[in-house]
Amino acid sequence: FRYAEVVAQAYENGTNSVEHQNFGIGDQLALVARLIRGGLGTRLYMVTHDGFDTHANQSNQHPLLMNYLAQAINDFYADLAAGGHDDRVLSMTFSEFGRRPEQNASGGTDHGAAAPLMVFGPGLEGNGFLGGLPDLDNLDNNGNLQFTVDFRQVYATALSSWLGLDSREILGDEFAELDLFA
Repeated sequence: FRYAEVVAQAYENGTNSVEHQNFGIGDQLALVARLIRGGLGTRLYMVTHDGFDTHANQSNQHPLLMNYLAQAINDFYADLAAGGHDDRVLSMTFSEFGRRPEQNASGGTDHGAAAPLMVFGPGLEGNGFLGGLPDLDNLDNNGNLQFTVDFRQVYATALSSWLGLDSREILGDEFAELDLFA
């Protein structure tokens, strides 16, 4: 109950300077921006953007989902920038499963082993990709893409270099950090 009061106070202290898109991820990021701007001080927030389990009709669904994500991230960072907080915030996407590259009979793709992981924010060192484009000619025996960057390297980098935590203690092993931050 005490923490609920702290959250409520941060919500009251914060405002949004940008009109966020009125859909799931947009609404959630508007709330996170308001709490950050209100001084909540929480170091880690998690929001969800459902709908990527595209076993059917992927060619119509996936671009729409990515557009929602792009709009929501743009509004989020514009709102944070208006309050002077954008350079303090790192955003990362992740999924519990990847997709196979081959289309199934329903116009979608089935669960796979490798997946993209995106990181956003002004604190990043430039723009671009790590690991390169997926090699569609080098699939594993189950028809899955083979990853070129271990997601635990991204986690280790964010934990150590961004949050100042001991990534080995959290991840249970040591993973080479990546050159992500300015």
